[in-house]
Amino acid sequence: MSKKLKLAIIGLGGIAQKAHLPGYAKMDNVELVAFCDIREERAKEIAAQYGVTQVYTDYKDVLNIEGLDAIDICTPNYLHSIIACEALEKGLNVFCEKPDAVSVEEAERMKAAAEKSGKTLMVMRNNRYRLTSQYLKKYISDGKMGDIYAARCGWVRRRGIPGRGGWFTTKAQSGGGPLIDLGVHMIDLAIWLMGNPRPVAVSGCTYNKFANSEDVADSKEARFGDRDANGTFDVEDLAMGFIRFDNGACMQIEFSWASNIEKEHLFVELRGSKAGSKFISTEDNQLKIFTEENGTLIDHVPQLDDGRGVPIHEANLRHFADVVLNGAEPMFVPQQGVDMIKILRAMYKSSEEGREIQL
Repeated sequence: MSKKLKLAIIGLGGIAQKAHLPGYAKMDNVELVAFCDIREERAKEIAAQYGVTQVYTDYKDVLNIEGLDAIDICTPNYLHSIIACEALEKGLNVFCEKPDAVSVEEAERMKAAAEKSGKTLMVMRNNRYRLTSQYLKKYISDGKMGDIYAARCGWVRRRGIPGRGGWFTTKAQSGGGPLIDLGVHMIDLAIWLMGNPRPVAVSGCTYNKFANSEDVADSKEARFGDRDANGTFDVEDLAMGFIRFDNGACMQIEFSWASNIEKEHLFVELRGSKAGSKFISTEDNQLKIFTEENGTLIDHVPQLDDGRGVPIHEANLRHFADVVLNGAEPMFVPQQGVDMIKILRAMYKSSEEGREIQL
């Protein structure tokens, strides 16, 4: 009988319930052994649904479970690095929801802890597992796009503020608004497709215009997070910026929870010397490739349906288990997390100081 990964989940909010737990439930090589949440009743209720008997309210107790192989962190952002480092120091493998951390120093501390322990540290990068992303990565690796020198990416909502007044909109706990919440997804996907060039400079602007607006939503994603009518909203609701890379490439970025646009959409566009590409959610998540053949401009539209494959969160979790159990080569390494947080923090600093920030 093959070995199973004995895993505990810390934090049982929306993302754990809607993405992580359904994924693990389909995996025969993972055994859920413990749940932890500061809300004991919620933890007990969810544990009963999944047949888990060990329930905790303090994550430190989880880290001392005998025979545990790994933890999955689904807590508010500011706790990601704290829990991850303690777990790695105890010899546990760690999977963590994005963002990696709320500061560059904390992201670097996570990387150092993983290297010292020799254990696996992986942070959610689920959009790499789209069928369209996998196809385009292979297309690029085959040299068909040539030199990718420019990109655009974003995720913008008309109204979709998660957990207004709760930890999502409280900077001390989240580290920021849509830039750190949504930005990780599309910036990572674009950089990964480009071959992971190193960011060297960032400039941008952030705005807070909807903190006191009516709490309406047209985005299903606004369901995440617990709301607090008397809580804080001290993060941005819109961020726009520009990234330069060490190979001369550049990227435009835009992320919002609320802005007066037609409707919510996410997108990644790449410009290469041989071909370009566009992926946009408002066109049925369709991938389009723009190139030239035999003196004629050609548009390729691969017949791919992201909804047909393994759900992308589940695919990422399956990869983590494969890395830990079977030694598969990880698609994500901690340095990519450090570079991501450097970009995000530099964007905030650029907005505050009104200048480009060198990394």
